[in-house]
Amino acid sequence: MTGTASNGKDMRNGRDGMRAEHQRLGAADMGVPWRRWGPYLGERQWGTVREDRSGGDAWASFTHDQARYRAYRWGEDGLAGICDERQLLCLSPALWNGADPILKERLFGLSNSEGNHGEDVKECYFYLDATPTSSYLKMLYKYPQAEFPYADLVAENRRRGRSDPEYDLLDTGIFDDNRYFDVVVEYAKDGPDDVLMLVTVHNRGPDAAELHVLPTLWFRHTWSWAGGEERPTLTAIAGAQDHAVVHAESDELGSRWLYVDQAAPVLVTGNETDDKRVFGSANATPYVKDGIDRAVVRGDSSAVDPSGTGTKAAAHCQFRVPAGGSATVRVRLSDNHYASSGEAFLDFDDVFTARRAEADEFYAEVTAGELTDDERAVTRQALAGMLWSKQYYSLDVERWLTEQGADPLGTSSLRNHDWRHLVAEDIISMPDKWEYPWFAAWDLAFHAVALAVVDPVFAKHQLELLLDRRYQHPNGQLPAYEWNFGDANPPVHAWAVLFVYEQEKAVQGKGDRRFLVDAFAKLTRDFGWWLNRKDADGRNIFQGGFLGLDNIGVFDRNAPLPTGGRIDQADGTAWMALYAQSLARIALELAEDDPAYVEQAQTLLENYAWIAAATSHVGPDGVGLWDEEDGFFYDVLRRPDGSSVPLKVRSVVGLIPLAAATVVDGGARTRFPGIVEETTEFLDQHPAVTAALWAHGKQAQESGPALFALFDEQRLRRILARMLDEEEFLSPHGIRSVSRWHLANPYVFSVDGQEHGVGYLPAESDSGMFGGNSNWRGPVWFPINVMLIRGLLNLYAYFGEEFTVECPTGSGQLMTLREVAKEISERLTRLFLPGPDGGRPAHGRRALLRDDPHWRDLVLFHEYFHGDDGTGLGASHQTGWTGTVALLPLLFRGARRTEVRR
Repeated sequence: MTGTASNGKDMRNGRDGMRAEHQRLGAADMGVPWRRWGPYLGERQWGTVREDRSGGDAWASFTHDQARYRAYRWGEDGLAGICDERQLLCLSPALWNGADPILKERLFGLSNSEGNHGEDVKECYFYLDATPTSSYLKMLYKYPQAEFPYADLVAENRRRGRSDPEYDLLDTGIFDDNRYFDVVVEYAKDGPDDVLMLVTVHNRGPDAAELHVLPTLWFRHTWSWAGGEERPTLTAIAGAQDHAVVHAESDELGSRWLYVDQAAPVLVTGNETDDKRVFGSANATPYVKDGIDRAVVRGDSSAVDPSGTGTKAAAHCQFRVPAGGSATVRVRLSDNHYASSGEAFLDFDDVFTARRAEADEFYAEVTAGELTDDERAVTRQALAGMLWSKQYYSLDVERWLTEQGADPLGTSSLRNHDWRHLVAEDIISMPDKWEYPWFAAWDLAFHAVALAVVDPVFAKHQLELLLDRRYQHPNGQLPAYEWNFGDANPPVHAWAVLFVYEQEKAVQGKGDRRFLVDAFAKLTRDFGWWLNRKDADGRNIFQGGFLGLDNIGVFDRNAPLPTGGRIDQADGTAWMALYAQSLARIALELAEDDPAYVEQAQTLLENYAWIAAATSHVGPDGVGLWDEEDGFFYDVLRRPDGSSVPLKVRSVVGLIPLAAATVVDGGARTRFPGIVEETTEFLDQHPAVTAALWAHGKQAQESGPALFALFDEQRLRRILARMLDEEEFLSPHGIRSVSRWHLANPYVFSVDGQEHGVGYLPAESDSGMFGGNSNWRGPVWFPINVMLIRGLLNLYAYFGEEFTVECPTGSGQLMTLREVAKEISERLTRLFLPGPDGGRPAHGRRALLRDDPHWRDLVLFHEYFHGDDGTGLGASHQTGWTGTVALLPLLFRGARRTEVRR
């Protein structure tokens, strides 16, 4: 079955000068639904706020154990699965090794209270390849042949304390003697609604081993909730020789057929909650969600519907795979009703061959340039992880509140009660599909700038999403994340919008003005929210809260202080300076076509000037954000009696001002002479502001580019001296979140006889301030490093080759700021590259990951990294913002093009 771009079918013969994947992307933009099916099926729906029926402890409300027999309300999960863009119909392989107590239908992990360092997935899996339209997808899951150690993982992690390392699947010995299966799951599209799945099982062990593979098709439960839809149906088709066939029928999707190339029985049940097990009440039907599990694992044939009709179906394929051998299952989910089931597989292998080749072509273009083969492989896997981490996300907060028993229009103590307007039903880039299966505002900004490398349309859509009226609060605030939409994430959205716009403009020769106009209007509302809500006394010094940095400070910056008063934040103030700069640059870009934006640009530049002046201001008590003695920016505790104390923790809080450095090209003076005049007038009218600004405002009258920064050249050198000191911030693998100086010199603040302190902790935190996953006291985090690199490139664009600093500090080696940025970038990239011993620093000292040919080329992109040795920590698959490693070469290949315009 083949076709052309016009009808959305196979394009392997239709390249004519355009890469096949680019052709599909172009067709998708014209309405051909190449994006309809994708890896949008979550890996964990249980333990989320959406499914929390208690209004409190989401993890305890809906557990992993309940997930196999309790129907979800807002979404679905599965193993290496796909679904349509509304997640009405889902396809995923389930596995059973003949020893486990349950089918392997979803990934296992510990909840926040179970893990000694918080929630953590306890599986071994890798995203290996993906294209933007999901025309080709590849994922590897490593499945033990012995009984999966569920109980051991729970018990041992519960026994360990915060000072102990996590106990992971690789620590249990389950993979000894290679007694496991490599389960490779691939998808290839022969058309927008014709999806092929290939499951290849490799027995890596020394003996033959049993494996059950169950391609499973099911409908998301949408029919029994208030206002639910008609119940769809799955029907096993009898009489298909040598194949299993299932017919799916729903009002919205119409007819779909699932073909499996095995003479396997089709087990059918309902995607219904087992009420008897969950609630102790009678079941309306004996055929419930775990019916297939009971039929396969317990041999209970009465658990599946003998009529062959329901809402969840699986073809039960059984193999005895010889040692070193393999087995395959071929599956096709299609809107085509083939005359015979055998016809469904005539072109199966050809389609996969074509899609793999097209994926190679696509990434050869993406990674073109001065990259090594290892760097290309890392880039491809990083982007694959990000493309796999798209997820269908559905939540209607008002309906959720009603179902919790709350008055949706009244007051409530329930989570997110003041976000009742939020209605989400979208495909969203997730930080991680298991540990963070929900969107987060500042994460999403970093996802977008990396995804723009392969799919600028999707990147723009992601940035537009949180600005949509369904998400953005009527007061202008952007939602932070599911656990608390009203929290404040660092406001980097405007920077990301500008970056994606300029990246697309550089590649295509023109930018998307409609995107920029729409985003600017909505971002100015959010900027106004920050000005009005996070500046306690109108001094242009901001108190944003923890701002995504969790326990980096002495106190919880989101909670009332034990001293009373408030904290003036160096990072919050710097983020707002960057916000003003980014919006001003957007306004100047739009002013090229519409002079009405000139005044808005001027207003934003004045906002920036007031913030910059406040940053340099020292109060009557001699305390300000800048500490002249230490040559560093600190948060300042403002006590109720009016006194102030700098909280002298050397952390990335004090480095964020480096990120808030932006250059506007000198040509803007010629194009917008009115801005020069207005700026000169503004500075004349406000001499105190002028005196506090970098260069005291002289750039307004000079020619050439203008630098907007929160420091002068002398302060810049002092900050860089600390940041580039290997005994402070500069680690072998990037910039640490807290200076290593605090290892021997922890900062301690005493309140009422109780000590509050911050020390250098290069790995996991010993603080429970924000739960087990709060680790900002030493590790390397990618988003902060990316922003620091961005700031350094802008500073280089202004100062040029003449400005050099020692890097590392004390080495005697002088570098330009561009070279410094490149050095940090290379240290970050080396986290994922094989070292002299063949091991990747991010993988720690595990010999298996270093030496075994079936492991050593597989890369994990962790949430953060050990501040000294680079070992990956936190969520093992948070490719979201760590995936920006794929962006780093671009920053240097076109630094001036993407960030500054001289």
